[in-house]
Amino acid sequence: MSLLAKSKGEVTYKELSGFHKWFLIILVSMGSSIIYTPVYLKNVFYEPLMQGLGCTNADLGALLSCYAVAAVVCYLPSGILADKIRMRTLSWVGFGGTAVLTFVYALLPSLGLLYVLFVGFGITSILIWWGTRFKIVRLCCAEDEYASKIGTSYSIYGAAGLVIGLINAAIVSAIPVPSEGIQVLLVFLGVLIAILAVLSFIFIPNFKGEIDPSAKLFSLGEVVQAIKHPGVIWACLAYFCVYTVYQGVTYTTPFMTTCFAAPVFIVSVVGLIRTYGIGLIAGPVAGLFADKLLKSPSKSILLFFAAAAVVLACFLVLPRDAGMVVAVAALIVVLGFVTYGAFSIGSSPLTEAKVPMAIFGTASGILSVIGFMPDVFVHTWFGGMIDAQGADAFNSIFIILIAFAVVGCFCLVMTRRAMKKNEALEAAKADAAPGEDAVAA
Repeated sequence: MSLLAKSKGEVTYKELSGFHKWFLIILVSMGSSIIYTPVYLKNVFYEPLMQGLGCTNADLGALLSCYAVAAVVCYLPSGILADKIRMRTLSWVGFGGTAVLTFVYALLPSLGLLYVLFVGFGITSILIWWGTRFKIVRLCCAEDEYASKIGTSYSIYGAAGLVIGLINAAIVSAIPVPSEGIQVLLVFLGVLIAILAVLSFIFIPNFKGEIDPSAKLFSLGEVVQAIKHPGVIWACLAYFCVYTVYQGVTYTTPFMTTCFAAPVFIVSVVGLIRTYGIGLIAGPVAGLFADKLLKSPSKSILLFFAAAAVVLACFLVLPRDAGMVVAVAALIVVLGFVTYGAFSIGSSPLTEAKVPMAIFGTASGILSVIGFMPDVFVHTWFGGMIDAQGADAFNSIFIILIAFAVVGCFCLVMTRRAMKKNEALEAAKADAAPGEDAVAA
């Protein structure tokens, strides 16, 4: 069977059938949605999870911060591993390890053991698995197709997340005891992730050029080369702001419950649409803007950031009463669209900056270390604010997110400036080369 991993030896994307390429993109895109669902359950099932675990808002935030600390430590090594170890190996081992931890999570252990468990999730889902998603998409297409392919990847991510999320919502709604509902949900997720491990083992091929067998496992020179590449650091800082706003938007879930007395089912459905459903169109639209309309990922992210700031400002002036639930839900969907759009193409400035394939995994690791650092503090920070201030905390949260959107716009402007400066230097070198050759002759 031509889809089998070992049936063709080493291959390039040109040697794979269209079906096989899309199968792999779908596999890692679905996987990137499902593998992180156990860790980020609070984004949709905030109240049931808090009741099931018997913890506070701050405790939930602390668990995410614990995971985030492990993740930040692992992001850069994960990018380096993605340049040194086969995608097939990293994918099936990462999925398999996460499945095992999810089954342990289903036992609803003590808070202390949960901290250990979330560190384990950081190792399996970040150190081992994280680098595979961006690189497999990159290995399955030409360089100038990456922005649209990664946008489509996030659309698949959204579709998978929506379908699985609706099933999860049905499970939680059907079981009246929160702890039992969360347990069944986690067992279901564990089985799905285990299936993804098996599919990865069977179907991901060995790609030509994905690793250099003679290279050292760790090369400080590659890290320095990636950091020094024009535009990379500004792109990483922009992604930091993108992700801060993207994660901050998850607090519209308790916002609806606390300030508008919205029913849990409605809040869960809106949360699913915001987190996953909107991605069905936001990812491809963002990719279309980046590749065809604005012809620049950084310009597209700038546009989405500006729209996000406008919607967040609306939350500050909207009357806080139950009659506004529909209006709030609509604004949350719009906010989900623009933040998801920015997030879905957030890594694309690396290809816009023309980062070489040999250090692309390393550059993605640096992007992830800086970009996903908000997980370390945002959830604990915002959760603690809600515990201390109640409904009054949300205005502060939205003002903070607007500030990050503004800073993100500045970083994107600086990213483009660095890219243009580098292009001018490269063009000057190319123009000077013939004259130098003539003198030498």
